[in-house]
Amino acid sequence: MSEPHLVLRGVHRHYGEGDKFVRVLEAADLTLNGGELVAIVAPSGAGKSTLLHLCGLLESPQSGEIEIMGIETSRLGDRGRTQLRRSTVGYVYQFHHLLPEFSALENVSMPQIIAGKPLAEAEKRSRELLDLLGVGPRASHRPAELSGGEQQRVAIARAAANHPRVILADEPTGNLDPATSDLVFDALFGLIRNEGAAALIATHNHDLARRADRIVTLQDGLVVDHQL
Repeated sequence: MSEPHLVLRGVHRHYGEGDKFVRVLEAADLTLNGGELVAIVAPSGAGKSTLLHLCGLLESPQSGEIEIMGIETSRLGDRGRTQLRRSTVGYVYQFHHLLPEFSALENVSMPQIIAGKPLAEAEKRSRELLDLLGVGPRASHRPAELSGGEQQRVAIARAAANHPRVILADEPTGNLDPATSDLVFDALFGLIRNEGAAALIATHNHDLARRADRIVTLQDGLVVDHQL
């Protein structure tokens, strides 16, 4: 494994006050290395999505440190956090959220163009990713013309378009049948290895979780190694 891409140290996150106080994370620690895929398996409501939001800088902890590529994010303002998130983090959701009026190629190219990459370079990178994920022949098709598994693989390509060092996925196969889930997970796993990114994937699928490098769970506000 390479150097740590994502480190959580002593992270606390809670919501509400008084009778409505809910503690989600308490002194939580987690380290993800480059090229490593970690699955997080925990019951609904345990805080998996909150953990992913914290790792992706979509939320801030009450205390503790979240470090991405050696940068301590507690020292950053809102603009700095946004810039770091855009440049280093890729997010894959349970639903693909592809733009329906654009082709697969255009959906993957768009975040690169927004980041300032020339169109030709963006399309070249997009085709490489779509080929890697096994949907290259579908590059000109719009989302409605793709199967569920193809849509999700295009979404993964889009998340990886700007070479993120951290990839976060929230139930990325939750809407798919078992056979398609296997294909999508294989594609995601191969992409992470190929790109050298670190990945944290929340899933209820124990069979897929066992194929990750590590499995963690949430227990009493801590992130702990877990064996199914």
